[in-house]
Amino acid sequence: MQRKFKDYFLIALKGVAMGAADAVPGVSGGTIAFISGIYEELISSISNINLSLFKTLKQDGLKSFWKQANGNFLLALLTGILISFASFMRLAKYLIEQHPVLIWSFFFGLIVVSIYFVGKQITKWTIGSVFVLLAGAALAFYITSLPSLGANNSAWFLFFAGAIAICAMILPGISGSFILIILGAYTALSNAINDWDFKKIGLFAIGAIAGLLSFSKLLKWLFKNYHNTTLALLTGFILGSLNKMWPWKRTISVMKDETGKVIDFNQVSELGTLSVFQKETNDYESYKTVLEESILPNLYSELNGVNPQLIFAILLMVVGFLTIFVLEKIGSKKV
Repeated sequence: MQRKFKDYFLIALKGVAMGAADAVPGVSGGTIAFISGIYEELISSISNINLSLFKTLKQDGLKSFWKQANGNFLLALLTGILISFASFMRLAKYLIEQHPVLIWSFFFGLIVVSIYFVGKQITKWTIGSVFVLLAGAALAFYITSLPSLGANNSAWFLFFAGAIAICAMILPGISGSFILIILGAYTALSNAINDWDFKKIGLFAIGAIAGLLSFSKLLKWLFKNYHNTTLALLTGFILGSLNKMWPWKRTISVMKDETGKVIDFNQVSELGTLSVFQKETNDYESYKTVLEESILPNLYSELNGVNPQLIFAILLMVVGFLTIFVLEKIGSKKV
């Protein structure tokens, strides 16, 4: 069936949802693509960008090239992603600083229910697929537990960070933005976008394109030859990422921005969580989280002397649940 304008508009909206998710450290746009029903088409379309495609351009013209590249689909999706990512990164920064428990509660609910929707696409469960799911969950949990590296403002470093982060961005459950934080590149990229530094933005984009073209071919091959196993692995990634999304955290260590030195957080404040300290002092730049752990809401309240916002957190988890149901409903429509 030939797609109409409204179909591409819907694809662009899915791109908006993907971009918004990727702008939040810890949330994966790949999960949104999976739930909204465009993941495998996206991977296939990206992997088809190769030398033979440009031979088609030379021999058969622009129209054949565009059709072979699935250009309308990619253009609609990428337009939504880029517009959303560039604009939502600023909003995400504000929400994480001012309402961390609430924003993470929403995404926690979103990710919990997405595990079911991704996992139900596995047509046959075996001992092997269960093992792969658990291995994927363990790997994702380990990645979300890694301490962040020191900030790196090198323009060329952003090229390599882009290549690595884009692989995570298209994997459900593993956040590209969180990988940027681990690499120490998130702040540099955020500042480059805020300052309209086109050199740094361009190098990041080129690195992302190089990584995307390479990694998508591997994913396409895995889907073609090991479909259920690949789905089990991706479901495990999403399951393991819940550690990062848990709303209530205790900060173990931080990095002092001025010196780059990593110190225990208890040397900075008697509070238990950096985000609470930052909000009380209105200073969001002096210290960055290096290592943190998930804790229960009552302990979070005791450590910080604040309301854990449990009722509102649960309500936003429910909103996250419902958001995925809506996305899955939209994704079930063929576009």
